[in-house]
Amino acid sequence: MTTHLPSVTLVRRIKAPPAKVFAALTRPEQMLQWWGPDAGPTLSAEADVRPGGRFSIVFRLLNGDEHNPTGVYREVIPDRKLVFTWEWRGSPEKESLVTFELTPIDGGTELTLIHEQLPNEDARRSHEVGWLGFLDKLANYLGEQ
Repeated sequence: MTTHLPSVTLVRRIKAPPAKVFAALTRPEQMLQWWGPDAGPTLSAEADVRPGGRFSIVFRLLNGDEHNPTGVYREVIPDRKLVFTWEWRGSPEKESLVTFELTPIDGGTELTLIHEQLPNEDARRSHEVGWLGFLDKLANYLGEQ
């Protein structure tokens, strides 16, 4: 018997072409400008964007909590798809999988975010809230360019 782990799927239309969205997701100098679920700062961003390459991001929430998700890129198709593992420092046993799919549409990009293999329903809920804030910040960042 296989256990179905919770997942989050979000779709957002962004007024920027897929190449700009991909760059915002993968270039550390851009990630520093907007990454995170709320208005707190992104403190560091490292990304070796190739299959087997690692990323590490440190961001601080408005409540002062700091988070440091890390992972390994599994699939990289420039301007189309990005798949990577997602783990929190200190709990590698809770590794999950994030996929960004970018589809060109009139006026920009349709971004589909899928976060799979979350450990439980609480994690699903908190990641859904976090990713919604993350997508708002991404859309605002790209809209300002």
